[in-house]
Amino acid sequence: WSEPTIRRPLRAPLDGEFRYDRQPVGALQGLDPEHVVLLGTTSKALAPAVRLGWMVLPASLVAEVERAKGLVEPVTSGLDQLVLADLVGSGAYDRHVRARRRSYRRRRDELVAALARRAPHVGVSGLAAGLHLVLTLPPGTEADVLRAAAWHRLALEGLGTFRHPDAGPGPDGVVVGYATPSDSAWAGTLDALCRVLAP
Repeated sequence: WSEPTIRRPLRAPLDGEFRYDRQPVGALQGLDPEHVVLLGTTSKALAPAVRLGWMVLPASLVAEVERAKGLVEPVTSGLDQLVLADLVGSGAYDRHVRARRRSYRRRRDELVAALARRAPHVGVSGLAAGLHLVLTLPPGTEADVLRAAAWHRLALEGLGTFRHPDAGPGPDGVVVGYATPSDSAWAGTLDALCRVLAP
């Protein structure tokens, strides 16, 4: 758990990899490392299946966190940790993230441009960061769009999925991820989405 340790200052916040139009927000941990914990994961930059994350802890918490971690999940792959440490230490992880950021920004921009041309009635938000956009739909159309998307084999989530049952009605919309399709499938996926959303 505690090895390998990378002992170098964090140059940038490790949880702001996919911000496109502005600089990442600085990590608070760098301001007061003995009182703030920094948590991060490789799930977006590499893959959720890798199941690796990290903590930058105040020295006073290391032993207690190691004990708690051992109770919850006693074995963490040493090989996976060593590979991640090598990726970070060699700079390969940073290069990979920069390449993915360029690719995802291009996809985001293509998606927004295609929606403006082919589905201008759809509102778009969540542009600044991440791997998803929120598309606001005309009232009463969310269920129809989700059915059409399923018919086209598109995995969209309706905004209703994220709403607490007691919250009452909210705007219709869908959450669209743009990181998953392969490069060869991207153009076809984008076309299918625009057909689903077209008026």
